[in-house]
Amino acid sequence: MNITKVYVRKFEREGSIVKGFASVTIDDAVAINDIRILEGDNGLHIGMPRRKLATGEFKDVAHPVNQEARTQLETAILEKYNEAEDAE
Repeated sequence: MNITKVYVRKFEREGSIVKGFASVTIDDAVAINDIRILEGDNGLHIGMPRRKLATGEFKDVAHPVNQEARTQLETAILEKYNEAEDAE
C-alpha cells in the first residue's frame, strides 16, 4: 500500500477528544475521507469513518484489514498532523 496524499484539518472544540480530520489517498486511486484524529489516554490515534446504524451502534465504513495497514495510515496521518501543529 502506497499512501500518496494526506490532508489534515485540525479541529478544536473544548472538551472534545476529536482533534482533527484527515483524508488519505492510496496509490493515487482510492480516497478515504473523514478519518478522525482522536486524543485518548495513550496519546493521539485515528478513528476510521463510520455511520450510525438503526440500533444506535456505529459501523466503520472503511477500515484497514490488518495491523500493518493501520500502522501505515496512522503514522502518515499523525506525522502530517504534527507538521500542521508546528506550522502554527
